[in-house]
Amino acid sequence: TVCTFMVFSSPHSVMEPTVVSTSNPSPDEFDRNVPRICGVCGDKATGFHFNAMTCEGCKGFFRRSMKRKASFTCPFNGSCTITKDNRRHCQACRLKRCVDIGMMKEFILTDEEVQRKKDLIQRRKEEEAQREAEKEARRPRLTEEQSQVIATLVEAHHKTYDDSYSDFCRFRPPVREGPVTRSASRAASLHSFSDASSDSFSHSPESVDTKMNFYNNLMMYQEHGNSPDSSEEEGSSFSMLPHLADLVSYSIQKVIGFAKMIPGFRELTAEDQIALLKSSAIEVIMLRSNQSFNLEDMTWSCGGPDFKYQISDVTKAGHTLELLEPLVKFQVGLKKLGLHEEEHVLLMAICLLSPDRPGVQDHTRIEALQDRLSEILQAYIGLHHPSGQLLYAKMIQKLADLRSLNEEHSKQYRSLSFRPEHSMQLTPLVLEVFGSEVS
Repeated sequence: TVCTFMVFSSPHSVMEPTVVSTSNPSPDEFDRNVPRICGVCGDKATGFHFNAMTCEGCKGFFRRSMKRKASFTCPFNGSCTITKDNRRHCQACRLKRCVDIGMMKEFILTDEEVQRKKDLIQRRKEEEAQREAEKEARRPRLTEEQSQVIATLVEAHHKTYDDSYSDFCRFRPPVREGPVTRSASRAASLHSFSDASSDSFSHSPESVDTKMNFYNNLMMYQEHGNSPDSSEEEGSSFSMLPHLADLVSYSIQKVIGFAKMIPGFRELTAEDQIALLKSSAIEVIMLRSNQSFNLEDMTWSCGGPDFKYQISDVTKAGHTLELLEPLVKFQVGLKKLGLHEEEHVLLMAICLLSPDRPGVQDHTRIEALQDRLSEILQAYIGLHHPSGQLLYAKMIQKLADLRSLNEEHSKQYRSLSFRPEHSMQLTPLVLEVFGSEVS
């Protein structure tokens, strides 16, 4: 049923009547945006109480009146208009209005029922709090020690990686002129890089664009002339070798600085420190360089236009596609993982602390250091990539890729440094790290 009543400001004033519905609307009829009005006094209602839409005040008044079995008498004629302002003036008419709009004493709980309801609500709150506590306890988290290790590595990286690249202007200047190398000529007809079975390249449009960018860069190698055939022309084309030798030498210094700040590294013997640095330096440099690698044009952007390095620049330092093809695939794949800085520095430290490096003596100690870093990396991934179960495996696969790149780099370095006119362009540090093989 629908009950209506008229609301006036006072018994003696004449106003337009306001119709208030006290029926229970169906879910389809209920509009949360429409203000709800108390069916007794016209105040703002808080919901259905004892079978009618009322405010908290009238709800309490009705409950108290019914429980006390109160009997009220109207001092007037029994037809007072109840409003928010005068509802305390006539309890008789207020109670009558409560009954008229459908409030029922049968809906009122006894003291025992009220207590049981309170206990139930409290128990549910406690159970919910317990579930939240258990959920929080199961949530992956880093220990204070693990957080400190990560903070130390991030700080070490910041101290040894200048993302303004301001030191690059101190290197011997880059020289990009000169005849095209055999590597560049071969690159123009290279199609194997577009193999869709590559782990780093899927059939997505983005991957197609990536492969085409690489192929277009390779095609640029032929723009400067015909491919030379003689070894003299091949040797004279290494115009970028002095500049890139300085860049690699500078990077080796930074890798050494980073290594010294890895927790536990300086406690190793000097022989093991040297063995780890010599055999992992180029791999860590490749990891570091991913920070400047640009997927859009497949270049390494290190500041101004003079220090924007294309694949062709590396061929002019004596390297061939046997190294460059997997190197670029590695850079693309690593970039697409979207690693956090914390994950990136952990991966560099794990790479450097590999117990199976040639010349290492204390395998057990180095393995323990690497395992500790691996556990921290897995804990970090679990905390920040809940759905990235395969991320850790993909990162470890990148370390395997780096081993293959390291091996090819060593082959090409030996071929390059065999000729005095090339080796004399290298710095003493480059010759020391890459030239003296650890047996």
